[in-house]
Amino acid sequence: MHDFCFTIPYGLILVGGGVVGYAKKGSMASLGGGVGTGLVLILAGYLSLKAFEKRKNSYLALILETVIAATLTLVMGQRYFQTSKIMPAGIVAGISALMTAFYLYKIANGGNHIPPKAE
Repeated sequence: MHDFCFTIPYGLILVGGGVVGYAKKGSMASLGGGVGTGLVLILAGYLSLKAFEKRKNSYLALILETVIAATLTLVMGQRYFQTSKIMPAGIVAGISALMTAFYLYKIANGGNHIPPKAE
C-alpha cells in the first residue's frame, strides 16, 4: 500500500473531527488542531501522490506525515490518559499510533514501491 492511500483519508477524518468538535462544543482548539493537521496531511498525501505519478518517492511528504502522526499520538495519548475519554482523544491517539507505525514501516522500506515500467 502507498502512503497517500491512507494519508488523504486520515487527513479528512481529522478535518471532519475538528469541524464536529467545533460544532458540538464550540471548541476552537478542535477546529484549529483538527482542520490544521488534517489539511497539512492532505497536502502531504497529495505531494506523495504526485511524486508517485512521476515514478518517484516524496521523502519530504513521508517525513511530514510521520512527524504529524507521531505528534498527534503523543498529544492525544497524553490527553486520553488524563481524561480517560475515548472520544476524541483515545480514538485519535489510536489511529495516529497506527499511522505512525505505517509511516515508519514505509520509511524503513524505502518509501512507496514503484512498479517496473510496462513495456
